[in-house]
Amino acid sequence: MGALPLTPNLATWAIAALATLGVIVRPFSWPEAIWAVLGAALLVVLGLLPWQVALDGVRKGTDVYLFLVGMMLLAEIARKEGLFDWLASHAVRAAKGSATRLFLLIYAVGTVVTVFLSNDACAVVLTPAVYAATRAAKAEPLPFLFICAFIANAASFVLPISNPANLVVFAQNMPPLGTWLRLFALPSLLAIVTTYVVLRVTQNASLKQSIEAEVETKSLGTGGKVAGLGIILTGAALIGASAAGIELGLPTFVAGLATALVVLAIKRGGLVEVAKDVSWGVLPLVAGLFVLVEALESTGVLKMLSDTLKSYASADPMATAWAGGAAVAVGTNLVNNLPAGLLAGAAVQTAQVSQKVAGAILIGVDLGPNLSVTGSLATILWLTAIRREGQDVSAGQFLKLGILVMPPALILALAALLYL
Repeated sequence: MGALPLTPNLATWAIAALATLGVIVRPFSWPEAIWAVLGAALLVVLGLLPWQVALDGVRKGTDVYLFLVGMMLLAEIARKEGLFDWLASHAVRAAKGSATRLFLLIYAVGTVVTVFLSNDACAVVLTPAVYAATRAAKAEPLPFLFICAFIANAASFVLPISNPANLVVFAQNMPPLGTWLRLFALPSLLAIVTTYVVLRVTQNASLKQSIEAEVETKSLGTGGKVAGLGIILTGAALIGASAAGIELGLPTFVAGLATALVVLAIKRGGLVEVAKDVSWGVLPLVAGLFVLVEALESTGVLKMLSDTLKSYASADPMATAWAGGAAVAVGTNLVNNLPAGLLAGAAVQTAQVSQKVAGAILIGVDLGPNLSVTGSLATILWLTAIRREGQDVSAGQFLKLGILVMPPALILALAALLYL
C-alpha cells in the first residue's frame, strides 16, 4: 500500500504541531520564538497559508504586543531604578527570618498583582522582585520563584483584567462585574487556596532553610518612586479600561512608555540601556503563535469546534462544561493558552453557549497552563525573567510539579462554578 497523501490540511496541522513542539522542547536550546516564527514562515513558503492571511494573523496580535511592551518597560525601568531591591528588603524584614512566612507573603503579593495587573504582569513585574528578595534573604530562590509562575494562572480569573484571555473568551458577551464575581469568585478562591496548599506541601523541605532576618533597608530614589507610581497608575488604568470595554494594550503601552520616559528624563539618559535589556524576543513568539492559529482556522477547525460545542451543550450542558473545561485545560499545554484561548473564545461566541459552559472553558484556558512550562504566555515570560537571573527550570522539572498543582485546582474550581 502506498503512503497516504499529505493533504494541505494535514500538512498545516503537521507544521503547526512541529512548531509547537519546538516551542515546548526548545531543541538546540534555541529560544521559543525561533520555532514559532519558523513554523509560521514555513506555512507561507510552502503555500499553505497566503502571506496576506499570515499578515492578518500578525495584526490580530497588536493589542497583545502593546500590552507586553508596556509591561516590560515598566518592569525594566523599575528593576534598574532599584524598586525591586527596595521591596525585597522590606519583604525579607517582614518575614522575620521565617522562610514559610516569606513564602506566604510572596504568594499574597503575587495574588494581588495578578488580580489587578494581570497574570502576564505578575510574571514580568513580580519575578525580579522575588529574586531580589531571595538574594537579600540568602535563600534558595526556586521555591519562591515557582510562586510567580503558578499564582499568575491560579488567580487569573478573579477579574476580567486578571488575564487578557478572559476578554477573548467573553469578547462578545462580557458579563457585568457583579455577574462575573458571582460566577468566578468562589472558583477563584478555591483555585488560589488549593494551589497554595499544594505548593506549600511540595516545597516544604526547601522551606526549612534558614534565611536572613535582618537585611539592610534599601533607599528608594526618585526614579524608583516614579516607577512604583507608574505601576500603580497602570493598574488603575487597566481597571478603568476594562470597565469601559476598551482593549488593554494601548493604555498599558502608554503608561509603560510614559513612566519610562519620565524616569529617563529625570536621569537625563539611559534609553539605550533600557531598550537593550527588554525581552523583545517574546513579541515574535506571540506573532508566530497568532499566525499558527490563523493557519489552523483555515483548515476548518473553528467550525468543527463550534458545531461540536453547540451540539453537546444543547444535549447535556453540565457534561459539556466538565468535558470542555478539562479538554481546553489539557489543550493549552499542547498549543499554549494564547492560541487555545483564541480558538476556544471564537468557538464559544459562534456556538452561543450558556455562561456556565463558557465559564468552564475560560477556567480551563486560565488554569490549564499550570501543568506545563509552555502552557501560557505568562509562564514563558516567567521563564525568560528567571533565566536573566541565572536560574532555569526544564520542561520535565515543571511538569513534575504542575501535575500535582493543576488538576486539584481545576477540579475544585469547575465544581464550584457548576454546582455552587
